[in-house]
Amino acid sequence: MSLPSSRLPSAASVGAALNALGLDYSEFSIHTLPSTFSNFTHRVDIDGHDGSSERIVVRRYNPDNYEDGHDKPRCEFLALSLLHKRGIPVPKPLLLDETGELLGLPGIVTAFVEGAPIELPTEAHRWARLAAPTARMLARIHQTPFSEADKRFLMDDNIEVAWFIKDGLIPDYMRADRDGELVWILVKEHWGRWAPFEPRFAHTDYWAGNILWQGDEISAVVDWEEAGYGHPAADVAYARMGYFIEGIPEAAETFLRAYEAEAGWKLTDLALFELAASARPMIDPEDWFAHPYMEAGFRRFIAQAREKLASSGG
Repeated sequence: MSLPSSRLPSAASVGAALNALGLDYSEFSIHTLPSTFSNFTHRVDIDGHDGSSERIVVRRYNPDNYEDGHDKPRCEFLALSLLHKRGIPVPKPLLLDETGELLGLPGIVTAFVEGAPIELPTEAHRWARLAAPTARMLARIHQTPFSEADKRFLMDDNIEVAWFIKDGLIPDYMRADRDGELVWILVKEHWGRWAPFEPRFAHTDYWAGNILWQGDEISAVVDWEEAGYGHPAADVAYARMGYFIEGIPEAAETFLRAYEAEAGWKLTDLALFELAASARPMIDPEDWFAHPYMEAGFRRFIAQAREKLASSGG
């Protein structure tokens, strides 16, 4: 989840983007954003000839973090466009550079939004207190309409969130985890056997680091490079896992109740998606579990998902 280097964009590439946007500037400065994780995201502070000032964000995609067949710039730009039109708090998309001709790497430019993510684990108590509004925002996101044409650039989450069963062989990192083999077997056996559910617009990585706050209000949901569509339980499961890992499982229950009340539906197959979500930390447990209580919470998350799946007849 960490960025290998800051990799500042060149002044020339930023200038080219500003010119493409038609901005009349006298000078600008480039700053690495602290919330950058997997790609190269920088704030640009712009001074205009008329004495005005403006901030934008240049987001370029790490070539070491690409996935075959997934057009990240187009996906994120499309997602931001759909969400912004819907009134969801996201950065306004300004420019798409799909080839990297302007920015040096494929990327996008957006408006800058004030706010900061909740820092975990130091602010876990705050994350717990804000579980309900966090859940209600996700329910709003899941109401975002999308077209058949949009699906060309969005991820099919019903496939992607269970990537580890695609080739029918258990990955080494799951075999090495004490719960990994059973999780793999259960997900492989039950995947796709959920009750019919209308596909919903999805974030696919909905966690504390991708939500910006001003006080107790969400100012923006960011990082839409893996935006997709599919069963809404996938986003809910991933978000709930974070609360368990942070040692606040009661917040996961608050999150679920608030989400279902806002969305207007029950997630009867949530346990299966929770087991699928648990594969992510198994890839790099040292990065996910900085403290022993975090792994303990993770094991508790898996155990409760297994129990729910068994009680449902799975």
